[in-house]
Amino acid sequence: MRFTLAAIAAALFATGTAAAAPSPLAGRWLTDDGKAVMEIAPCGAALCARIDRFLVAEPAGGARDTKNPDKALRTRKLVGINILTGLKPDGSGWAGKGYSPEEGRHFNAAVTVTGNKLKLQGCVAIFCRTVGWTRAK
Repeated sequence: MRFTLAAIAAALFATGTAAAAPSPLAGRWLTDDGKAVMEIAPCGAALCARIDRFLVAEPAGGARDTKNPDKALRTRKLVGINILTGLKPDGSGWAGKGYSPEEGRHFNAAVTVTGNKLKLQGCVAIFCRTVGWTRAK
């Protein structure tokens, strides 16, 4: 009897732990403004999101990271750069760091996924902004 109760308790604990794991993130995502496709994939021991491609016309020679606070990086092309790094499970979502090339700002990132929708919240100090992405087909 004790073995059976222990087995049931262990099974319930394992089920509860699995249910708390965050939804899968890897794949391609369309930004909420429809301007780009991001690809989330493993990088090192975590996940990263990079700009896969733009869906709007880029300037001749490609869009550049002109607002980067590091002057040495302002001429690099935006396609291929990581905008989210170090994403690791954090409760029912993911946490890591982010970079907005539109603003030239780094931020703390929190990501949650529900079905085919991704919610990205970026915070600098107490100021936060949330955007939504949709899984690309």
